[in-house]
Formats: sequence, C-alpha cells, structure tokens
Amino acid sequence: MSGKIKSRSAANADSLSGGVSCDERILRDCHQIYIDSDSGLISLAQSVGVTLLPPRKKITVMLMGNHSAGKSSFINWYVEEHIQRTGVAIETQGFSFVTSGRKRESLTGNATLHLYPHFRPLQEFKGVSEYLGTEICTSRQKRFSLVTFADTPGLVDGDMKYPFDVDEAVLWLGKLCDLVLVFFDPMGQALCKRTLNIVEMLNECQGDKLHFYLSKADEAGSESDRQRVMMQIVQELCKRPGLNKCGFDMPTIYIPNPNKPSRCVNQIEEVCRTIEKTINQTVQHTLNSLEKDCELITEAVTDTLNTDRQCSMANRRARFKGCVLGLLGFCVPLLMLAFLVLGSLSREVLEMTLGQPGTETLSLYLAPVVRAFDSISVQHQLYCSGGLVLLSFILLLLARLSFRTRDTLSGRQKRQLQEKLEYVQEVVKNKKKTLYEEYLRQSVADHDMD
Repeated sequence: MSGKIKSRSAANADSLSGGVSCDERILRDCHQIYIDSDSGLISLAQSVGVTLLPPRKKITVMLMGNHSAGKSSFINWYVEEHIQRTGVAIETQGFSFVTSGRKRESLTGNATLHLYPHFRPLQEFKGVSEYLGTEICTSRQKRFSLVTFADTPGLVDGDMKYPFDVDEAVLWLGKLCDLVLVFFDPMGQALCKRTLNIVEMLNECQGDKLHFYLSKADEAGSESDRQRVMMQIVQELCKRPGLNKCGFDMPTIYIPNPNKPSRCVNQIEEVCRTIEKTINQTVQHTLNSLEKDCELITEAVTDTLNTDRQCSMANRRARFKGCVLGLLGFCVPLLMLAFLVLGSLSREVLEMTLGQPGTETLSLYLAPVVRAFDSISVQHQLYCSGGLVLLSFILLLLARLSFRTRDTLSGRQKRQLQEKLEYVQEVVKNKKKTLYEEYLRQSVADHDMD
C-alpha cells in the first residue's frame, strides 16, 4: 500500500479551535453526564448499588492482517499525516494506538494504559506492555476526531518469534474494539494461516465487526491477476466453516497516488463509509444506553424507597407487637404479686384502704381465682406459680425479639434519593431527548421531527 501522504503541519490550532461535529459533541456530553463528580450517573448509580460504565467518546477500529498488508499506510492516509512507519519489513511489532489530540505526542506503554484504562487487561499478556504505544496527532481529517485506530503486529507463519502471545492478544483486543478491518495483501502473504485462524476465531463471536479488504490492489497486476488473487483468498476463507457465509464481500483498496495512476477500481472510500456507519451506530447505541441506564437508576431508587417504606411499616408492626407482649409479660408477675399481697391482708385492712364497695368488687373478681387456687395442693400451687413466672419470662423474651427492627433511611437520605430520582427523570432524560433530536436533525427534515 504505497503512495504519497499529504504533509501537514503539526500546528493544527485552527482545526482544533474549529467547530466540533455534532456526533463528537453528543458523545462528549453523554460521557460527561456519566462522569460528572457532583451529579454524574455513575455516582448516582453507586449510591443505590448499581454499577455503570461511562460510554467512550470515540470508537476503536482495529486493523489486522499479514505483515506489509498496508495497515499503517491506511492509517497515514486516513489522518493525512505520516504517523505510522511503513515498509516491506515488519514495522509494527506491537500494538500501536493512533488518536487525535491537542498536540503531536508519542506515549509509551504505561502512559497508554493510563490513557486507555479499558485496555489495562493487556498487561496480563506477558511481554505486551513493552510493545504498547500511542501516537497522538492533531489531524481533524475525515472522522478521525471520533476514531482511535489500533494497529496490530503484522502476522506471519513459520518460525517468526513474537515477544508475546500475539494470537491471544489480538483476539482479546478484537473483542473489545468496535470495528475490525482485515487487510489481505495480494503479494503472497494473503493466505497466512495465522491471520486466517485469528479471523475465524473472531468471527465466532464478533462476526458483525469483521470487514475484509484486498489491500494494495493496484500492485496485484492486471485485472485478471487481481480476480485470481481474490478467488484464492475467498476460497481459502470459505474453507473455514465459520467464514463460509452468504453475501461475502471483499472490496479492493489502495492508497491513491497522483504520481502513479491506476485503472484498478479503488473502493477505499468504502472503508471510510464503514467507519462512519460504525460511528453513527455508536452514537445511537450511546443514547439508547443512556436511556436504559436512566431507567435502571430510576428503578433502583424506586425499589430502595419502596423497600424502606415496607421496612418502616414492618418496624411499626414489630414495635406494636413487642409492646403488647412486653405488657403481658409484666402483667403476669404484677398480678401474682397483687394476688399474694391482697390475699395476706385482712378484710378490715382492705376496707380501710379500698373502702367497702372497692373491697366487695375486688372480692367478686378474685373469688374464682382464689377458689381455683385453694382447690389445688400446695405443691401444685408452686408449680402454677413457677409456670406463670416462666410464661412471663417467655413473653418478655418474645417482646425483646419483636423489638428487633431493620435499618431504615433517615429523612435526609430519603430526600436525597428523591432529588436524585427527579434529577434523572427531569434533567438527564430531557438532556438525552435534546441530544437525540440534534442527532436526528442532521439527516431528517425539521417537519419530520414533529
């Protein structure tokens, strides 16, 4: 994939200060809604036991293929800057991320993992950290401001030794990326078995992300030579059960070079359209995820408030039950004490204390109890007294157990949860609606928005 790359100055301040695209602003706003320190959805969700991940502000496009397939050259052409080294030799031996930023900068492995924390599991692959890097450039060409390219090591068969498990690392990264572009070089390495094996494994769970291209098509000779090469590649791919699918497509692409005109059909713009389509789908997915996460937080807050309300009702019932049992538990020994005291006093003393009407009333109510108590032996009277004491102890124990209540929210906590609920329903959802309308307004007429 050869060709002259347009030279651009690193001083790209005018471009950076220019207008930000609608899609870029929407993704940034959505990201900010999640990570805001005061009222971000992530902190709101954590307060009700829900874990959310912030959406990314860019899509990640992984390029893979055999060595010298033109992956780095495509990145240079897309950003219109000479960022990645190109050549016949295996220039890309590790993973190189290319993204847009405020100034031209090169980051090493540790800095790369700080910039992309979601790529940190790559450290688990022994030796990968030393072969990680990021190139930041100021280009604003095409949709580069919304794209992070992941340039992978050139794949070869045979005794080629890699400093890490390249197959597993590429597979892991491919599952994390939004788009995987597979470049096949027509100059003899297109049928690299290592490339085909990784593609087949990626296709099992990431088939919708994979897109195949015949790169360096202008160097494949005549039209018949190109067709023969494509047939060989397609036949080899279709031998793999997972890749033998209907509608298989492999556009021919190459870097346009005004100094080297070619009659070969160049479908490199198809790659740009594929990237743009992925960006649009990512914007829609981000907005849809924002709505789902709002519903998730709303449901969690509502459940928390309902659970607290039910706990408060259960606590009130428990307290009432405990009071009743406690009252009964105290009444039994008090009645026994009163019975013993009153039984030991003479009628004259009772009449002096309670008066004759009070004494007669007390005698009327206590007479059945006195007769029943006198009708049993002294030994049974002791058993009954012990049973009543035991009953009183059991009632008091049940009362204490009933007073065990569940923790409930304070009034301040309930007000805070209610405020969070109102913020999500009124502020965040309205913001999401506004962003969706702005996104649709790019392609839909205003009168269709009504």
